[in-house]
Amino acid sequence: MKTIKILLPVVALLLAGCTTDGGAPAQAPEAQSSGFPTVSNNAGDAPSISKPAGDPPSQLVSQDVIVGSGKSAAANSVVTVHYTLMAWSNGEVLQSSWGSSPFTSELSGLIQGWQEGIPGMQEGGRRLLIIPPDKGYGQQDIGSGPNETLIFVVDLISVQ
Repeated sequence: MKTIKILLPVVALLLAGCTTDGGAPAQAPEAQSSGFPTVSNNAGDAPSISKPAGDPPSQLVSQDVIVGSGKSAAANSVVTVHYTLMAWSNGEVLQSSWGSSPFTSELSGLIQGWQEGIPGMQEGGRRLLIIPPDKGYGQQDIGSGPNETLIFVVDLISVQ
């Protein structure tokens, strides 16, 4: 009987740390205090993204929301993804593939922020990219004005 009394608190302590989502964080730790948007971690569902706050970062930010377990993307890969694009300046969603078919492209043909931020990502993963204008669309107005900092949430479906 003493063994059960001793083991019961240990088992309860171990179970307290268990999660049902594979242990994936709800958002990257830096997002909680930096003004970065938070991103939902429900694999297979369109992400919910909070509006950012404050000044955007001047450097590319690449943070895994869900770490995948499949094949890794390389700089020369063809990737199939679902994505959502939000403007930093107003928190408006500008584009999303979630209402239609996934998007497929050679990574080398996409904007610099994707070329630098996607390699190393694994199939099944979700990544937050915050892309400054010089690695995005620069002076081109994509619906929120020129020189926009872009927020992409990318779910990597497959790598070829």
